[in-house]
Amino acid sequence: MNERFIESLSSLGITLTPEISQAFEKYRNYLIQESQVLNLTTILDPEAIYSKHFLDSLTLSKVYPFSNQQVLDVGSGAGFPAIPLKIVFPELKLTLIDATMKKIEFLKRLSERLELSGLTFVHGRIEEMKTKASYDLVVSRAVAKLNLLSELCLPYVKIGGYFIAMKSAHYEAELTTAISAIEKLGGNVKQVQLVTIEPELTRALIVIHKTKQTPLEYPRAFGKIKKHPL
Repeated sequence: MNERFIESLSSLGITLTPEISQAFEKYRNYLIQESQVLNLTTILDPEAIYSKHFLDSLTLSKVYPFSNQQVLDVGSGAGFPAIPLKIVFPELKLTLIDATMKKIEFLKRLSERLELSGLTFVHGRIEEMKTKASYDLVVSRAVAKLNLLSELCLPYVKIGGYFIAMKSAHYEAELTTAISAIEKLGGNVKQVQLVTIEPELTRALIVIHKTKQTPLEYPRAFGKIKKHPL
């Protein structure tokens, strides 16, 4: 296993037990295998998967104290950040949503291989979900511009909960454009945490606290969100 991965987990306060190590190894191997036929990831180097997928996902623990919360991962894709978080914090109650059925089917097979429980899989578009204001935390990794993403995610956060957008280090202009939308949707930017994952990869974690109820008309249909962003 990647030594830097082990050291980085330690710096996050995460102890790599044999069970956790085995789960990540199974995940990596299955991801590489399935990516030969499914469009899951372009990163196929075994060591790069540990840093650019697994460690990247777990950097969320720098800004959020995970325990037994209800968490929604929007645009889960190949399972990032949800599955690495579930491996390390098994008490989490996770809902993973993705618009591509093949990816949802992959995630179901993966969870069976890793013997994970407490996961709910949803095939569909986030703006069509009915469970508004139901989650302690909503997370999304590089799905859309922040002003659009805020409308898709904040309606599903409980008052007092958080939405964390995982963005690149060049987040400033995107955040500036999104501030008014975030406030209109009941959110307040609490902090932006920059995390260096490897020399050429820095992640910006934009932490948004939901302090007020989102107006009931949001989220709108995605076509409207894209055509007339807040």
